[in-house]
Amino acid sequence: MELVEKIKCSVGITAHNEEANIAQILDAVLGQRLFVADIAEIIVVASGCTDNTVPIIESYVEKYPEKISLFVQERREGKTSAINIFLANAHQKICVLESGDTIPHEDAIENMVRMFADPAVGMTGAHKVPVNTPDHIVGFLSHLRLRLEHQLCLEIPRLGELIAFRKVFDAIPPDVAMDEAFVEALVIRRGLQVRYAPDAVVFNMGPETVNDFVKQRRRNHAGHLYLQKKYGYQVSSLDSGKVVQLALSEVFGALKLIWVLFALGSLEAYARMLGWWDFKVKKRTHVVWDIAWTTKEVKRPIDHQGINITSPHLPAKRE
Repeated sequence: MELVEKIKCSVGITAHNEEANIAQILDAVLGQRLFVADIAEIIVVASGCTDNTVPIIESYVEKYPEKISLFVQERREGKTSAINIFLANAHQKICVLESGDTIPHEDAIENMVRMFADPAVGMTGAHKVPVNTPDHIVGFLSHLRLRLEHQLCLEIPRLGELIAFRKVFDAIPPDVAMDEAFVEALVIRRGLQVRYAPDAVVFNMGPETVNDFVKQRRRNHAGHLYLQKKYGYQVSSLDSGKVVQLALSEVFGALKLIWVLFALGSLEAYARMLGWWDFKVKKRTHVVWDIAWTTKEVKRPIDHQGINITSPHLPAKRE
């Protein structure tokens, strides 16, 4: 059996008043399914917490003293400051950085870190998936925005929430608000590639109110504009033409769905009318079915790569 060379990484978690989520994220990181990736250490930076975040983390440190370490900032100094503490104490060349208000899927870190087997890769990012339901307008907007962002990342990576990168720098300037975007800029300027990992899923909670939605988008846009002006780096989401193109594709998709629903409703109404005619007028019961012959051959589903998908409950197809 060929031995796979492990890629060790340091995982950093930044947290401010995350008592509702910090235990879940630590459990999720500790429970990652790893094959190529190897989490050598987990470093948590708690900034200005006034709730039970620190005691919860301390209970994990006591249980996993060789794996988890905690650094406490008595006052909140911004996420960049917390990241710099992580960078100063991370021992591995590959760093994974995650916000304390997210949850990684059990394969997320593996699917990002294994990409560093290619020496040309300098940064990878996860696929953000909201956990709140789109039952109201703000929840729907959160889902729609992240769906558009996912489509954009498939073409031009714009990474956030959960990222991994080579430790080719020691710190981030304290005036930078959009840390993930600045890491992108540093990595690209060192001639390395930024890649999106769509199979590395990270769950997060989107805004639930209009005020929070606007607040989040406002600070993000201001941070991106500052990064563009001072450091000359433009994130892909500032490419208005590409964003409009993706938005129009959603509009056309919605119009297509409306047309398909109209066609489906019309055919169903026509079929029901014929069924009524059979039952009421012709007194036909259809005990002996009029066969729909195109339904007789059950073909195996094909995935997007053209590969037959075989259910574990079905026998293999004979050639």
